[in-house]
Amino acid sequence: MANRTVVVSRYLKPHIRSDLKSKMVFVGGPRQVGKTTLAIDLLGTSSRRHPAYLNWEDDHARKKLIDAEFPSGQPLLVFDELHKFPRWRNLVKGLYDTRGDLTSILVTGSARLDHYRKGGDSLQGRYHFYRLHPISLNEIATVPNKDDLEALLRFGGFPEPLLAGDIRLWRRWRRERISRVVYEDIRDLENLRQVGLVELLIESLPERVGSPLSINSLSEDLQVAHETVKRWLDILENLYVCYRIAPFGSPRIRAVKKESKLYLWDWSQVPGDGERFENLVASHLLKYCHFVEDTDGFKMELRFLRDTDRREVDFVVLRDNRPLFAVECKTGAKSPNRAIEYFRMRTDIRNFYQVHLSDRDYIDKSGTRVLPFVTFCREIGLP
Repeated sequence: MANRTVVVSRYLKPHIRSDLKSKMVFVGGPRQVGKTTLAIDLLGTSSRRHPAYLNWEDDHARKKLIDAEFPSGQPLLVFDELHKFPRWRNLVKGLYDTRGDLTSILVTGSARLDHYRKGGDSLQGRYHFYRLHPISLNEIATVPNKDDLEALLRFGGFPEPLLAGDIRLWRRWRRERISRVVYEDIRDLENLRQVGLVELLIESLPERVGSPLSINSLSEDLQVAHETVKRWLDILENLYVCYRIAPFGSPRIRAVKKESKLYLWDWSQVPGDGERFENLVASHLLKYCHFVEDTDGFKMELRFLRDTDRREVDFVVLRDNRPLFAVECKTGAKSPNRAIEYFRMRTDIRNFYQVHLSDRDYIDKSGTRVLPFVTFCREIGLP
């Protein structure tokens, strides 16, 4: 993977550029996913010293932001990590209302800006919100192959370790990223005293990927209250450390109702091969859902199928509450999961795929497409 050239122009760039003509644009996403690089690219430069780029974590820029001193004559202003400024909503609202006809405004942050904007003056109707995801298979190359998929599985989709392709750098990068999330982002945004326990919680999550998540089990392991763990998980979701997906189904299949499954934005942390592949697939599908929702306005959801008898299909993609397709993950080109036929007969889902890491591509007698994940990404058109 070393020396591989990934397309610099990220998948959201043309959509953000178009929306900036009429409204502010907010871009959220995990730390080090490439938000700053994307923003600077939209400025038409490669330097963070551009006068229109103001990062809250830079001392010089912070003073300007606090004093509301903005450079004049710039067609685009970029505010990075601005959500850490308590009065950031009023600042961008005032700037947009007074100079929005002359200057475009882009706000980026390593937290859910749609969550941290709540309170104070409403920004409703003044911005579009995008979620920037890690690099996916179709961003690596025009025609990705098995080597590209192997690199993503090993190093994850964050640009720095993926582009370097160095296992030692990946290990150091992973530890430093989690440390910054825990001791900088959480400290800046949340009033938490037990930060060390939150770090232990983060370290315990990779082993729980893909399985029904038990908050009771986590609370027992950490020896804290159930509600405390629940709040910590909400915070970690808002900071793009993990995400949970809910079950889908009806009384006809006796679907589970309360269980959720947990996945990580950085799937490279997941230890098991099968679980890591499942997390990678989940992240690609979530990226697809967010992309369609953020660009076209459809209500998109990623869910899973599981009944009380433990029959399960890994993922279902919904658009406006109606299932588009379901996906089962296997590392090898095995026969379709028997649960697929069961759910096919009892749900409105008609398109089932079973994706794998091998080369075999066929349709079984029930109509299930069994195919390489590389092919699936290309044919579905995942971003």
